[in-house]
Amino acid sequence: MTVPVDGSAVATDAPKRVLLVWDAPNLDMGLGSILGGRPTAAHRPRFDALGRWLLEYTATLESDTEQSLEPEATVFTNIAPGTADVVRPWVEALRNVGYAVFAKPKVDEDSDVDADMLDHIDVRRYAPGLGGLLVASADGQAFREPLEEIAAEGVPVHVLGFREHASWALQSPTLEFVDLEDITGVFREPLPRVSLDSLPDEGAWLQPFRPLSSLLSSRT
Repeated sequence: MTVPVDGSAVATDAPKRVLLVWDAPNLDMGLGSILGGRPTAAHRPRFDALGRWLLEYTATLESDTEQSLEPEATVFTNIAPGTADVVRPWVEALRNVGYAVFAKPKVDEDSDVDADMLDHIDVRRYAPGLGGLLVASADGQAFREPLEEIAAEGVPVHVLGFREHASWALQSPTLEFVDLEDITGVFREPLPRVSLDSLPDEGAWLQPFRPLSSLLSSRT
């Protein structure tokens, strides 16, 4: 028997987890910058398609490593004041598909879910064991160092996101990157993506990542 960090006993032959962590605030911002505004239904990620891809990935990893593996997926999100009724159908849909949801009130700049995601990864890392890790986020400042540490321990680590915003993952020698649009069915229609490496002759507009008004809130 082994004893994980929460003190409960877990059998040593218990399946390891292939953990998916979805950073909703970060990816929402990244998707909005690609679209130049709020996504329509055609451009919202389909979590059922992502779930099927995770199941296929877990089965392949289980076969390759000859380990017993189980997928586990959690979406981390902030709930701004007054938006609970708007967000509730989305949260319930995620739970119906099979995702856990960690929801946290967004009351100030310090109430982001970054620390909660890192704590979640750390707990699953040891109880009952981490067989694979996939983090959907472009936040290299929060994730690059801990993910590379986990990869150095021999755990397969993937970063999911948009290549425009994840140069830190693309350039990492130990992390694998998967563009969300390359996963079949995650988006119903192609995203209107613009790359500095392949600009059209007539040029293209690149939308801001955040409004100028955020400069005011950052000074308080």
